[in-house]
Amino acid sequence: MRASRLLSILMLLQTRGRMSAEALAAEVEVSVRTVYRDVDQLSAAGVPVYAERGRDGGFQLLDGWRTRLTGMTSAEAQALFLAGLPGPAAELGLGDAMAAAQLKLLAALPAGWQAEAQRVGARFHLDAVDWYRSPAPADHLPVVSAAVWAETRLKITYESWTGLGERLVDPLGLVLKAGSWYLAARSGGKVRTYRVAGIRAAESIGEPFARPKGFDLPAYWVEATRRFETEIYRATALLRVTAKGLKRLRGMASAVADAALSAGPMTADGWAEVEIPIETVEQAARDLLRLGEEGEVLAPPALRRAMADNARRIVAVYDRGLDDRRGNR
Repeated sequence: MRASRLLSILMLLQTRGRMSAEALAAEVEVSVRTVYRDVDQLSAAGVPVYAERGRDGGFQLLDGWRTRLTGMTSAEAQALFLAGLPGPAAELGLGDAMAAAQLKLLAALPAGWQAEAQRVGARFHLDAVDWYRSPAPADHLPVVSAAVWAETRLKITYESWTGLGERLVDPLGLVLKAGSWYLAARSGGKVRTYRVAGIRAAESIGEPFARPKGFDLPAYWVEATRRFETEIYRATALLRVTAKGLKRLRGMASAVADAALSAGPMTADGWAEVEIPIETVEQAARDLLRLGEEGEVLAPPALRRAMADNARRIVAVYDRGLDDRRGNR
């Protein structure tokens, strides 16, 4: 424990420069007195660390001195190899860079840790794409990611549910979710989310922009997805389902799957009632066809009628017969 703390203090001084005893104590979560003892220990081990007195004083390493130690533990090295997603890295144009970085990391590790780090890739694989789906196309991802990194404005042609249009955006960050890339960008003074697969053209105009102060990409994404999932569902539907029907509901959208967990008790004839959120009657009528004979819509009446209409149209298609369809060709 103490050896790890000494390495942490060393790496903090190396990366951040001069730091007060109080700041070091807060970083490594020990008392100020313990920090003084640890610094003495580093000095005794030959590390050129010295103190400067005064209000702006603190501990500092001798100018130009650096250690080749990474301060990295075996578990930390393994975590870095686990976090390296070759597919997304390649999509961002960083596939070769990631491979080179892993080779350099391996070379810097002690011999006994190299095999352990390599074993991670042979034992664990991260697949970010859901079942029965291919990664969403992201033809313009390299241009978008370069603009995100350089903080330069983008002119994009974007296809949304309302149609095709041009937008001038300030690209703030990229998020990979379930195999699809999303761009968080400011447009018209508001941060919005754009699906990269919906970008039909992208051009960096080379104009820099000021990043919003305090913008936190992970926090924005959590809030944006929560808001999307709550706002998209505008009504509810009451269903009557079998055990198989409940299982099929759990394979639908997450909000529907969560609702399925709160289904009422099964009756003697093997049915249970459950209330689920829906977007629109039309969308729900299409989605709930997946229940087949294992589910029945009880309410609202409009959804029940839409389900019946869809079922009649499907029956009509199959009632025509294969020979009739061949004769009409």
